Amino acid sequence: MMSKRKRGFTLVELVVVTVLGGILIASTLQILVTNQRTYTAQNAQIQGTQAMRAALEILSGELREVSPLGGDIIKMTGDSLRVRASRKVGLICHDSVLGNRVWRVMQIGDWFSAGDSVHVFADNDATNADDDWITTTVSSIDTTKTCSSSAAQQITFPSATPFMADSVSAGAEVRSFIHIAYGLMTYNGTQFLGRKISGGAWTPVVGPLSSRGVSFAYLDLNGNSTTTETAVTQIEVTVRTSSDVMDSTGNPVADSVAVRIFLRN
Repeated sequence: MMSKRKRGFTLVELVVVTVLGGILIASTLQILVTNQRTYTAQNAQIQGTQAMRAALEILSGELREVSPLGGDIIKMTGDSLRVRASRKVGLICHDSVLGNRVWRVMQIGDWFSAGDSVHVFADNDATNADDDWITTTVSSIDTTKTCSSSAAQQITFPSATPFMADSVSAGAEVRSFIHIAYGLMTYNGTQFLGRKISGGAWTPVVGPLSSRGVSFAYLDLNGNSTTTETAVTQIEVTVRTSSDVMDSTGNPVADSVAVRIFLRN
């Protein structure tokens, strides 16, 4: 019995299949490469947006508590800003009983510490014209006291502090403060929003940013630029990001945002 003769692929058929397979593989590879580039660019954009948002949240939270009229702006330039920033707060609950430099302060947040720089509100004879914030330091503290059963500290100030005998009343605020600076700094070859506290070293806070990653513009009540610290009512902060990643047009992925922060005056 004779078997049927089996017919194989011709050379032309093999060439056609090979070419079609190559085209299919190349198309698939191109799609994968394009998707990878898109994902990388989108990820760089997201990271830049998160960096800008974090920088603006930090600066907004800090600067809203700044009072230019109270002397809180210490130095302002286009790429850095140094301010006096509030940290702890308490309310005086006894004054006349303890004299003009030893008071009990009701605890609201963290305890004050010996050596803290503080402002104490003095309303003097209770007219608006002579209200003032007196700047001094804490000499010593006693955390065993109370104010109407609430936790309190007894705080002693230096004898040279310029308090009048009746200048501070119960209910007056005591605020501690630090000197803090914000500006652009380089960390491991990359630009960051940096922070320096009370004369310490610069430390990175948020990044990476572009080479012009942060800038400040100082505006008065009418929105005009001013170089007078006490005239500032709002600060326009611009944050910029940049990346080595290229977008679909072949340009580096970059973004910027500017916000105006209104200060406490």
